[in-house]
Amino acid sequence: MKEQILYEDNHLLVINKKVGQLVQGDKTGDEPLLDSIKNFIKVRDNKPGNVFLGLVHRIDRPTSGLVIYAKTSKALSRLTQMVKNREIKKTYWAVVAKEMISQSQRLVHYLKKNEKNNKAIVFTKVTDDAKESILTYNIIKTLDNYLLLEIDLETGRHHQIRAQLSKIGVPIKGDLKYGSPRSNPDGGINLHARKLEFIHPVTKEDITITAPVPQNDAIWRACED
Repeated sequence: MKEQILYEDNHLLVINKKVGQLVQGDKTGDEPLLDSIKNFIKVRDNKPGNVFLGLVHRIDRPTSGLVIYAKTSKALSRLTQMVKNREIKKTYWAVVAKEMISQSQRLVHYLKKNEKNNKAIVFTKVTDDAKESILTYNIIKTLDNYLLLEIDLETGRHHQIRAQLSKIGVPIKGDLKYGSPRSNPDGGINLHARKLEFIHPVTKEDITITAPVPQNDAIWRACED
């Protein structure tokens, strides 16, 4: 756990989540990071009582990268509001197949969540109950068989990046749910929450945090070279 913590002070903690780790509890019953971090802090700081830790935002289980947790209720309420107001800039990296797509593009779609199969349905026009979903991608590296995209999110919808990239014909490597032909050995997908930029909710400092990519994946390592 110690090496996964990239930033920590009295108010918040930012972790570099590994593929497969749960951000919060679900029906699988597997221990979520929220509980793992609480236990880690309790032992590390020799705390006698319960450790307060609040989840500010989520990323999918097969995704890696940055997740913010709040260590005080004040920080949690402020950070939650900042997420709603889109005051936390999130940059993602995604590895996709080498296809003929524009060098840079702003994608606007309308997403509706299918609860039965836990999947986002993508529409190109305004549709009842579908939420506007916007991202901008840039191709920042070309590998032998893949492209590395850097993605700026304007909205934060369920499976947004996965669904929107699939819609334009470039599903994320390993993402069987959205059309990738093969799974990854670790069961994850090549989507990484790379960078967070925001103003600290208490100290008002400018915070920028960048997460190293998973080192057990040769394609990821090639992206960072």
